[in-house]
Amino acid sequence: MKYVVLIGDGMADRPIDEIGGLTPLKKALTPNMDRLAREGIIGKVRTIPKGFHPGSDVANLSILGYNPSVYYTGRAPLEAASIGVKLNEGDVAFRCNLVTLKFDNSDKSGIFMDDYSSGHISTEEARELIAALNNKLKNDELVFYQGVSYRHLMVWKNGSVNVECAPPHDITGKEITGYLPKGKGDDFLQKLMRQSVGILEGHPVNIKRIDKGKKPANSIWLWGQGKKPVLPTYQEKYGLKGALISAVDLTKGLGIYAGFEILDVPGVTGWLDTNYAGKAEYAINALKNVDFVYVHVEAPDEAGHSGSYKDKIKAIEDFDSLVVGRVMKGLQERFSDYRVLLMPDHATPIKVRTHTDEPVPFVIYDSRFKRNNENVTYDESITERSDIAVIEEGYRLMDYFIKEAFN
Repeated sequence: MKYVVLIGDGMADRPIDEIGGLTPLKKALTPNMDRLAREGIIGKVRTIPKGFHPGSDVANLSILGYNPSVYYTGRAPLEAASIGVKLNEGDVAFRCNLVTLKFDNSDKSGIFMDDYSSGHISTEEARELIAALNNKLKNDELVFYQGVSYRHLMVWKNGSVNVECAPPHDITGKEITGYLPKGKGDDFLQKLMRQSVGILEGHPVNIKRIDKGKKPANSIWLWGQGKKPVLPTYQEKYGLKGALISAVDLTKGLGIYAGFEILDVPGVTGWLDTNYAGKAEYAINALKNVDFVYVHVEAPDEAGHSGSYKDKIKAIEDFDSLVVGRVMKGLQERFSDYRVLLMPDHATPIKVRTHTDEPVPFVIYDSRFKRNNENVTYDESITERSDIAVIEEGYRLMDYFIKEAFN
């Protein structure tokens, strides 16, 4: 048996007036996902436990079958694993976004979060900026590590985890004063963020970006802190050898802790221009050697954060045709027994431009047991039905998918 998990990050949404009260998932043309919904088990799952922030880290940890109440230590340690940063005892990793701040006054009072991604700055440009930060701020207790695009990492030796930090994508357009780090070590972290403005604002990379009409990466934003987690591998949990495909360091880090092979697909960006087809091709080829493949596509979530329903519809349609459709075609051509789990990790509604914690729809398709769910399409309406599977604790979904569905 081969197992494939297809994650359209943040696909779920809420009704939008501009598209007739539909959601992007309902509006999008998704024949491949609709087919799976007609022929598989449909259900809803709560991937965010009560009391947890609705982040992709918590959601994907749940989907992979790990109880966040037991295993979650923070987002940044997962990203550290992805980029090969070894955390020692006492090390605290922080997610370090390169962001665009907007200053309303010349004295820099009235500071707003203009863009959590600095206009999706390129990895090449970011490399120079992270190097500049290390040149000025690195010491025996502090170092910055480059990631992808705007997503980077800071490690603070013997640092504090007892500090409240706001995700920058949650405060787009808002004045930042009320969202700066609060708690033990907040003075140190706020000082770093202020110092970064002086280093980055006049950097040649940003001068060139401004000249081209692009948003400058004129500050860092620190959040998602935590220490190294310890997870049982999939070989230990399920007796399965796995692989993972994603453009996002967070998801890759989860895969590393789960014992998966991380497949690096050329041209994956986490945005609308990502190599969707490449992800599908690599997933099918990987199944020659592994039992389980987890395919994560970030683009719908990024479109949700940007507030563009048109971009989100396009991302969903591309996910359906270039990932779901191609994966299903490859499975049908090469394997007889296979099972597919299709779902978002959480909702990222256009109206709020951030993650929310409502249950999301899922489909489990099995090549051996095809159902006939008449008039079902894959969208949020599934969660309103009474004839569905209901998983209240998200971490139990993986057991259901691998061990219980169709039995």
